[in-house]
Amino acid sequence: MLYLPAPHTYARYLGIAVVDPPALSMPVSALRIQLGFPSPAEDYQDDEIDLNRVLVRNPPATYMYKAEGESMLHAGICDGDILIVDRSVTPLDGDIVVATWDGNQPTCKVLKVAADHIELHSRNPYVPAIVLAPGTEVEVFAVVSVARQITRGHSRKGR
Repeated sequence: MLYLPAPHTYARYLGIAVVDPPALSMPVSALRIQLGFPSPAEDYQDDEIDLNRVLVRNPPATYMYKAEGESMLHAGICDGDILIVDRSVTPLDGDIVVATWDGNQPTCKVLKVAADHIELHSRNPYVPAIVLAPGTEVEVFAVVSVARQITRGHSRKGR
């Protein structure tokens, strides 16, 4: 049986990032994680990081969206991931963006800027590009980070 993914990865608005969030500090090991035999020094803790500072660079301009669909799988964006969008970042050709036009639901794609039009490309070979006609009014915002929830023991689909 041939599996065909949903045609687009949509972005469902979750809300603005908190302007002055409390620090969310997590311990950070000084060791790099190797994909093999564990190190005997694995319990060594070097420092802490604030996840808000890592994920949110400009709180007043940062919004969160939830990815819905599977057209961006080859870009590492899965159904259920949280897209962190910074509206103060100017999107460039080749960036992963959240875009909306003509009243369509926001969609997550790779931005391709041509001389007279914009294209929005999926990262799934079964999903065609969206080619917006010249003059189409489109809002495009840069995706600056992706937060992933790991689901143990079962598929992410249907969450």
